[in-house]
Amino acid sequence: MPGLLHLDASARSTSFSRRLGARFADGWRAAHPGAPYVHRDLAADPVPFIDEAWTELCDELMRRRITDPHRYHEVVETPAQKAAWAVLAPLLDELLAADVVLVATPMYNFSVPAALKAWIDQVTFPRMSLAGTRFVVVCARGGTYLPGTPRAAVEHATSYLRDFFDGHFAVTDVDVVAAELVNSLVDPVLADRRSEHEASVASAEAEVDRLVAAFAAAAA
Repeated sequence: MPGLLHLDASARSTSFSRRLGARFADGWRAAHPGAPYVHRDLAADPVPFIDEAWTELCDELMRRRITDPHRYHEVVETPAQKAAWAVLAPLLDELLAADVVLVATPMYNFSVPAALKAWIDQVTFPRMSLAGTRFVVVCARGGTYLPGTPRAAVEHATSYLRDFFDGHFAVTDVDVVAAELVNSLVDPVLADRRSEHEASVASAEAEVDRLVAAFAAAAA
């Protein structure tokens, strides 16, 4: 039975990225009753940054040419490495067990939050393939960064995640859903674009529902 790993990265306890993520997770779980589901809130329970012991593990994996994540533990030797492994092992287990990984994230300062990047750094090792795992990214952005808009070139949140999953995990099957112009709710300069924001949220919710239905159909 397929399993879902759900990551939240927003610093806000109530946010549009969390709202879209919850919508997907709720729909997915309803369509897959009893299936494994893990929710990790990277903002409420931050993942530590990698340390020197982690880099030692990484170096040793390259030296021994170990690419199977289920064998990573073989290089753990020193007390510091054991401590690093104790942090990353449960994160890695959750990732490897998931058939679908849902990443719910805002875009902060043109990129992903540090909390999400810390998780990525912990679970990523050289030549590590997750081919066959599906990734869904739901994102909220303060302005608009759609293709063809003036600031499209500086959208380094969903574009980074797409490039990373493809370039490092060998995952090309990534679905991305974004809600735009969230700051129109608080920034007077963007107040006249609130209707665009509302339309963007409605479109994002419809796309989330479409994805949920597609996953349900594929599993039937």
